[in-house]
Amino acid sequence: MKTVKLVLVAAIVAVMSLGANAQLTGRDIVKKAYNLPSGEDQTSVLTMTLVNKSGQTRVRKIQQYTKDLGTTEKSIMFFLSPADVKNTSFMNWSYDDDNKSDDQWIYLPALKKVKRISSDSKSDYFMGSDFTYDDLGDRKLDADVHKLLKEETVDGHACYVVESVSKDEDYMYSKTKTWIRKDNFVGMKKEFYDEDEELLKILSIKKVEKISRLWIITHSEMKNVQKNHKTVMQLGSIKINTGVPASKFTDRMMMRGM
Repeated sequence: MKTVKLVLVAAIVAVMSLGANAQLTGRDIVKKAYNLPSGEDQTSVLTMTLVNKSGQTRVRKIQQYTKDLGTTEKSIMFFLSPADVKNTSFMNWSYDDDNKSDDQWIYLPALKKVKRISSDSKSDYFMGSDFTYDDLGDRKLDADVHKLLKEETVDGHACYVVESVSKDEDYMYSKTKTWIRKDNFVGMKKEFYDEDEELLKILSIKKVEKISRLWIITHSEMKNVQKNHKTVMQLGSIKINTGVPASKFTDRMMMRGM
């Protein structure tokens, strides 16, 4: 009888859990995805491979750092190779304040000057990749209206499919659709639609690893379906909570390099 009771209890808990998840709204789901823990700081080496429609590739190596400072999350990238982009750097500051947009800067060695990315330039593509400057920033939760459309399976994982429509009519994307895992709320796929509501890009998450108890995306691909061009991102040499100093994230450091 005890075994039967335990099975019944387990079944009831499972049903209750399913019921709780069924109550989640699109906004609830996106919020959980946004709030996944990322640690106090991270260090990694990013391999960015650009693939054109002919299959030709360009490979770039980038050293990157991120740090959570409470009300601000800062990240910085230093291009290591090839020679034509070496010593270029990019920095992003994201704020908890919903009314404050990200600050972004880029340093181009040829100009020997740190340039701030204006709001009008956020739709520009970053260093020939398929990611815009806006994609590299932190999208505010309530900048969009989120709607749960359905549930689907991606690579064997049950996912919520959430449509997000910007409250700003002039935003570069008319809408996005995101496939978010039900078990850990990691995004597995995202579709970006242009101003005419035509499919523009697809972000596919190829590999997610649990490192120091954190879910880290280590392999992703962004494909521009209209240009038949894609950017492959692979993360390696990942270190979590090593005490990256706040002084790493300054315009002086961008110019100085690593």
